Amino acid sequence: MAIILRLDRVMADRKISLNELADKVGIANVNLSNIKTGKISAIRFSTLDAICDVLDCQPGDILEYKRMENEATKDESKSLD
Repeated sequence: MAIILRLDRVMADRKISLNELADKVGIANVNLSNIKTGKISAIRFSTLDAICDVLDCQPGDILEYKRMENEATKDESKSLD
């Protein structure tokens, strides 16, 4: 996946534990752990909003887009057609 989750880095910068963040956001520890480790395929905007509120950050601090190699190759081949 081309979206990389950086929640662990932001949590470390803010010195907040998984349990504390889960309590403040109002979601289960296991669900927050899945977000933190990138084992998700989607996130609700309300959850992202709550995480950003508690951590005092922007969504871009947590989410990063990185083009995957095979996607770059597809784009190049399209321009050659």
